[in-house]
Amino acid sequence: MSARDTVMGKIRASMRVQTSDDERRNTVAARLADAPTGVIPARAKLPAAEQVELFCAMAEQFGSTLARVSDYGDVAAEVSSYLRARNLPAAIRIGTDQRLTHAGWESEKNLELRHGPSDGGDLAGVSHATAGIAETGTLALMSGQDNPTTINFLPEHHIVVIRAADIRGDLESVWTMVRKLKGKGEMPRALNLITGPSRSGDIEQTILLGAHGPRAVHIIVVD
Repeated sequence: MSARDTVMGKIRASMRVQTSDDERRNTVAARLADAPTGVIPARAKLPAAEQVELFCAMAEQFGSTLARVSDYGDVAAEVSSYLRARNLPAAIRIGTDQRLTHAGWESEKNLELRHGPSDGGDLAGVSHATAGIAETGTLALMSGQDNPTTINFLPEHHIVVIRAADIRGDLESVWTMVRKLKGKGEMPRALNLITGPSRSGDIEQTILLGAHGPRAVHIIVVD
């Protein structure tokens, strides 16, 4: 008998629970398989098109800038335009997300693509979001080689591409979406929820952008 078995045996004995308690096991299994849903705010229960509009409005309210393009092929031009408008170097850090391979990078001859995780020396990074939460304008980004988490937090400018079809009304719907995409045993190590650029009001309650991450978040919605 292992030390774990000994400890668990003492716990069962103190609770007067039999080792082969199938009824309790079945109760736990049923609870996990059919978890109850929480209260969903009315503002999140909108038609899909209105969810996208609400997401865009809330994202801008919390300090993100935003652009909408009709196709993935227009993403590269929008990235270049963003960099030029802010007098930034024509270079971005990017992962291996397959959706971004169709972003039209070949049309931007002067744009340098640096692949892999960021080491903190990049001014701009591009990620692809898994989903968006309309009620708060929040981006949900799964960790992994496709979209390294370091790109979310180390570059000063974080450019995030998201499909309009991946925007949901509420956080609960996003968790359901992630479970369907990955499932048990395949979930990412982290799911980062990002609402606007990094900010802090610790010093005299004065808002400082870029305190703990990017000072700017630019969202490109692919319609």
